Amino acid sequence: MTVTEEAAPASHYDRIGGASSVKAAVELFYDKVLDDPDLAGYFADVNMPGQRRHLTLMLTVVLGGPNEYAGRGLAEAHQPLNIPVEHYVKVGEHLIVTLTELGVPADILADVQTVLGQVQDQVVAAGNRPGV
Repeated sequence: MTVTEEAAPASHYDRIGGASSVKAAVELFYDKVLDDPDLAGYFADVNMPGQRRHLTLMLTVVLGGPNEYAGRGLAEAHQPLNIPVEHYVKVGEHLIVTLTELGVPADILADVQTVLGQVQDQVVAAGNRPGV
């Protein structure tokens, strides 16, 4: 028997353990964010179970898993919150610390950091961006 097809490389999503791992990361991440006095206020009136579901779906897509996200876009959801860059950076730090604590490999962490950089302008309020 001859194998003529190469196996597709595993996605980051599959490499970290799929849905259960993403869900665990989101739970730990929001525990950190809600314990951060600079960030907790953003979530005071938020349905957190729904918020956790949304982030789970979004992080799944970022990691190359199935795209089942049907919520608002990043800019639509975040621009009304007037988020300063300092708070965006803190959220990103909490995410990277969480993923690191869960043993996510360095190459995946680097890719997540790249995505965080790419979407920053969609989340940070226009008047709070450096150079604006």
